[in-house]
Amino acid sequence: MEKTRSYDGTTIGFWRFGTGQPLLLVHGTTADHNRWLPISSQFEQRLTVYLMDRRGRGKSGDAPDYDILREAEDVAAVVEAVGEPVYVLGHSYGAVCSLEASLLTDKISRLILYEPPIPTGLPMYPPGIPDQMQALIDSGELEAALELFFREVVRMPEHELASYRQLEMWPRRIQLVPTIPRELAIDRHYTFKPEKFAGHQVPTMLLLGGDSPPLFRQATRVLMAALPHSQVVSLPGQQHIAMDTNPDLFVKEVLDFLQT
Repeated sequence: MEKTRSYDGTTIGFWRFGTGQPLLLVHGTTADHNRWLPISSQFEQRLTVYLMDRRGRGKSGDAPDYDILREAEDVAAVVEAVGEPVYVLGHSYGAVCSLEASLLTDKISRLILYEPPIPTGLPMYPPGIPDQMQALIDSGELEAALELFFREVVRMPEHELASYRQLEMWPRRIQLVPTIPRELAIDRHYTFKPEKFAGHQVPTMLLLGGDSPPLFRQATRVLMAALPHSQVVSLPGQQHIAMDTNPDLFVKEVLDFLQT
């Protein structure tokens, strides 16, 4: 495990595996670097894979006041610590952090964004969900709060949720539930500004599940219009977690883009 310091002084932990061109994997909500371990070996055969813990979990520190743009600085800090051009793949909330990080460093050579939940005007969750989740967290019902998040925010089908509960990462996700509320607030505290990306030069692949709900489809359309060098790749039959539900397809699409 290695460490670097982000721009506000927060320590960010990351791991390195494999050999070849660097690829940084940035996890989403209710996760840490361990969420990538089931598939990272498939990348390590061709790439040097870097797995980071986003702030507030694992081997990374945190700060008293939270801001998603500090997370973008964290991603940029890890990229700069690598010391050479880096491919970056961000999932969900981690994809928003990765997108903003691409404006902070010139060392991101290719960018993959898998369904970043940027606010687009569509409701991200039914009314009252954040308050319901916080009440469950306050009463110590972390697993119930996690299930509520996956059902009402991610819109995960019941068969996927049943499979998700069987994964080794599930107990860790339960522990990380207290980090969810600050990320759910993205619709109140983050505004995607297309004009900032008018000169964006990083080749970008926008991954979208073929069966994903309208929230992610709309976000992908907005990003496609805003990023000059972007393309959309659909994952047939998948939703928000193709790396778990169809890892071979997920890895193939990522490698095809990076090796083109």
